[in-house]
Amino acid sequence: MGSMPDRFPIAAITDEFSPDLEIAARSMAEAGMTGAELRMLLGKNVMDLADDEIERAVAIARGHGLEILSIASPLLKCVLPEAPEVDQRFQQDIFAAKHTFADQPRLAARAFEIAARTGARIVRVFSYWRTVEPEACFDRIVEALGGLAHQAAGHGVTIGIENEHACNIGTGEETARLLAALDHPNLKVVWDPANALVAGENPFPEGYGRIPAGRIAHVHAKDCRVENHKATWLELGTGAVDWTGQIEALTRDRYPGWISLETHWQGPNGNKLEASTICGRNLKKMVA
Repeated sequence: MGSMPDRFPIAAITDEFSPDLEIAARSMAEAGMTGAELRMLLGKNVMDLADDEIERAVAIARGHGLEILSIASPLLKCVLPEAPEVDQRFQQDIFAAKHTFADQPRLAARAFEIAARTGARIVRVFSYWRTVEPEACFDRIVEALGGLAHQAAGHGVTIGIENEHACNIGTGEETARLLAALDHPNLKVVWDPANALVAGENPFPEGYGRIPAGRIAHVHAKDCRVENHKATWLELGTGAVDWTGQIEALTRDRYPGWISLETHWQGPNGNKLEASTICGRNLKKMVA
């Protein structure tokens, strides 16, 4: 008798294991992962890599049996000009990306090129840094994402809008409103329950329950507890996100994608490789 297959394949953002892709890929494969997301490598944001560096990354990932699923780009992770002021309560992570609003068309074009070179099916994007009045930015976010989804259709890829607490679309409720306003087959969601928690929502079952299940393209796994919109990142499965319930619901809803680790926790000794290895093991048990 063979063992039952896992409910979902698992992956990770490589730099959560190590900035050295060779080390990251080896550790990810050892943790039972078969997919990778590219965000930071060779000391640069993925968007700033040259073609030969991209080719090298693909070769390393494939050498460890990892499929590149997603370009974890910083698209629309910038200030929206002539919008209300940025909400200072939220920590802004930039991962060596210092791109501005003016850079976005060039970045989008590059993201589609990198997706083609790596075989990634998803280009992850955001919704501009969160302002004190997110709803005042809504129409412009819909317009920007509509444009990206239209381009993505031409490239045969999906735009994955990540709900991000430091951006204007942070909760499941805000995500659902966006999806209702923009019914495009190439716009889907990178669902991150922990981000929704930091944004002030109970991500499961409430936040998740608002999003049409068929429009979730990808899921990020991390865990924390939150006070006043400040997250304390924790070992996956030990925080305030109901990961057991969330994975059961994804199973019930026949979610067709991956669950990808975005650790954030620094681990018991401040060692990201150790932290991600522990969380990877926990994720593997959760999907078994």
